[in-house]
Amino acid sequence: MDRKTSCLLINGCLVGCLIAVGVDTYATAAASDPFAALRVTRVAADSPIGSFDLKNLEGETVRSKELVGKVVLLNFWATWCGPCKEEMPSLAKLQSQFDPARFQVVTITTDMHPQGIEQFLDHLGIRLPVLFDQHEDVSQSFMVRGLPTTVLLTQDSRAIGRAVGPRAWDSEESVALVRHVLEGLK
Repeated sequence: MDRKTSCLLINGCLVGCLIAVGVDTYATAAASDPFAALRVTRVAADSPIGSFDLKNLEGETVRSKELVGKVVLLNFWATWCGPCKEEMPSLAKLQSQFDPARFQVVTITTDMHPQGIEQFLDHLGIRLPVLFDQHEDVSQSFMVRGLPTTVLLTQDSRAIGRAVGPRAWDSEESVALVRHVLEGLK
């Protein structure tokens, strides 16, 4: 074997080993960090979220201060967003695994078509709160740039996690993440 082939072979082996170590390191980190396991980006929880008042499907006003004391998963979505609609059943399943007095999934949309949204949710047999962000103020305050975007809030309304793109919210990793936050991020 000539020197060039030998160097290429050694370099290839080294790269393969580094990739294997990196994958193993990620898997270990994900197993011990519920945020990493679900690919949820940690957010510095310096201050509580801004307050908001939004209308729900029934036309009633829901105030953000009503959510204080619960861990909240805010999910920004739209009916025209395929991945948003696909993950909706998993959000409902996640909600069903926890006491609504302690954990609440809240969906927020800029779609202003209550009948279409009701039909969509009824078709899937889903009962989740839907809030209408008519002027997109809340979406802008959470810097929503892509859908779905999901933000995890602590009991004192501090954003601590953010996920852009769909997730399997009914997975073991999601349940572990919610439990982790409910237990005070121990």
